[in-house]
Amino acid sequence: MRLPAWCAGLLCALPLLAQAEGGACDGWPQWRAFSGHFLSPDGRVIDPGREGGQTTSEGQSYGLFFALVANDRQAFERMLAWTRDNLAAGDLAARLPAWLWGRKKDGSWGVLDDNSAADSDMWIAYDLLEAGRLWREPRYAALGRQLALRILEGETADLPGLGPTLLPGRVGFHHGGEARLNPSYLPPQLVARLGDALPDTGWGGLRHSTARVLLGGAPAGFAPDWLAYHPGKGLALDEESKAQGSYGAIRVYLWAGMLAPDAPLRAELLQRYRPMAHRVAQSGEPPEQVDSRNGQAAGSGPAGFSAAMLPMLQALGDQAALQAQLRRIASMPERPDAYYDHVLMLFGLGWQQARYRFAANGAVLPAWEGACPASHTASP
Repeated sequence: MRLPAWCAGLLCALPLLAQAEGGACDGWPQWRAFSGHFLSPDGRVIDPGREGGQTTSEGQSYGLFFALVANDRQAFERMLAWTRDNLAAGDLAARLPAWLWGRKKDGSWGVLDDNSAADSDMWIAYDLLEAGRLWREPRYAALGRQLALRILEGETADLPGLGPTLLPGRVGFHHGGEARLNPSYLPPQLVARLGDALPDTGWGGLRHSTARVLLGGAPAGFAPDWLAYHPGKGLALDEESKAQGSYGAIRVYLWAGMLAPDAPLRAELLQRYRPMAHRVAQSGEPPEQVDSRNGQAAGSGPAGFSAAMLPMLQALGDQAALQAQLRRIASMPERPDAYYDHVLMLFGLGWQQARYRFAANGAVLPAWEGACPASHTASP
């Protein structure tokens, strides 16, 4: 298989070893390859697949996390500054980031949609809190707390019968007691960590609804991309996406598989989503789409889907299926500009190579902590 030049035989060739080949202090070569291809010099994560190379708050939030895992503070600071200045009008403490930025119809560049994306906002708050802790930088931690409080204010609702719940964004997902919810926007690690870091706030109250959505929204063991919530009736089929689970839902299995062995919800989530893991083991690949009501599958998921399933397969002890997915990733043709595919690979392969783990309270445990100096700069 011919590999794209920017992969340098690392991200795409895929070491099949569980441990990082170059050690904890090598700056994570896969991150360097990713940032060299998708990260602009001023700190913008570019999605070439979006019209004109747009940027989303999701891309910024994931980039911040990967930079933290890589101990790359220079890149972290550049992405944070770009996010603040371009998505939050210069103040992340005062406003939630806009979710979409790119070229406007008049040819200028700027915010294309100023609605927010709650999962990205939560990841950014989490990244800042953890960066403050790991790099001993109070400025990051303080900003993370401020953003977390703004999320509570602008992106949550107290739904009758469900309680305080994270909505997908600031506008358009809640009317009266009705709501549209996204299970992949609820990484249990992040909800737990923000609740632990802000104990006297409403973050602790989100744990109950998070569990309800993740467990109750997948009765057949397959996560949907979207759910509807109706007071008195509970979680239901989303009319727009029906019961489909695809590019959003694949992250649900990723988050569940990466939970610490002693984390709350882990055993329940692994058991609930075992049918998806069984499907992957039996067919040899994750489906691109699945009907969450009955598991009926369609299409072959890209390499990133296989990477996203690695933590769950390992958590369930299915080594044969795990190795099959590693071989599948290594054998698939190159997609050098597939931003989201490579995001999933960084998450899944980084975890598989023990670049990071999560503690029971959701704190990230990067391999470099205690092994090499903090704030090491590894940007290309």
